[in-house]
Amino acid sequence: MFDLEKPWPLGLDRRSWPYFLVAVVVVLAILASVDVAVSRGAMAWPDTWRAPFFFITDYGLSDWVLIPSLALMILLRLAMFPMTGIWKQATGELAMISAFIFLGVGAPGLFTNLLKRLVGRGRPQEFDDVGAFSFQNVFNDWTFQSFPSGHSATAVGTAFVVGFLFPPLFPVLLVIGIVVAISRVPVGMHYPTDVFAGILVGMLGAYLVRNVFARRNWLFTQLPDGRMVLKPLDGLSRLFHRARE
Repeated sequence: MFDLEKPWPLGLDRRSWPYFLVAVVVVLAILASVDVAVSRGAMAWPDTWRAPFFFITDYGLSDWVLIPSLALMILLRLAMFPMTGIWKQATGELAMISAFIFLGVGAPGLFTNLLKRLVGRGRPQEFDDVGAFSFQNVFNDWTFQSFPSGHSATAVGTAFVVGFLFPPLFPVLLVIGIVVAISRVPVGMHYPTDVFAGILVGMLGAYLVRNVFARRNWLFTQLPDGRMVLKPLDGLSRLFHRARE
């Protein structure tokens, strides 16, 4: 289903995008019809059932990805100045990897946060007072920032970003990301529609950032057949082989 070297997931291309958008609207409409039942039902589960979801849900926080990747990118760029040769090349490659992780996770996260504020949907915790489809657009606080789910976008976006760099890790991280996204319902923070939208934003945002990097020949390159692949990390490879000698 996911060929990480293709420009877009799910077989998307210029011709299929309109059909994809229609399908997204249809899925959102279907999920909206069961939002209340699924959300209220999951929140009513016994505490022992909900406990694992509370444990894993904070994996979807972006701080643990964004802060280290930004700090590492800055430190590595500064460290490059006195360096020469292979050390400078390898350090530059690590800095670019850090930049990609920061932007690949941060860009969809930023878009999600902007959309949350624009839409202003009440969270499930506000259901008894305002229902499931009450909105306070633009001027709101966290209680009216339910759509889309930021944790879902971060968890799924992280899976794709890391997958572009280290494909063997992708299946495990995607499963974790989906579980984190689902966890947002039983912990009472989001409706299923919010989670679905967050997953889409995280996935498509990660692809978009990777595509921008590839078209600028940063870290990735676009092959003649359109596939986008990680460039050879010659500096890191040479240092690795030197360390093994």
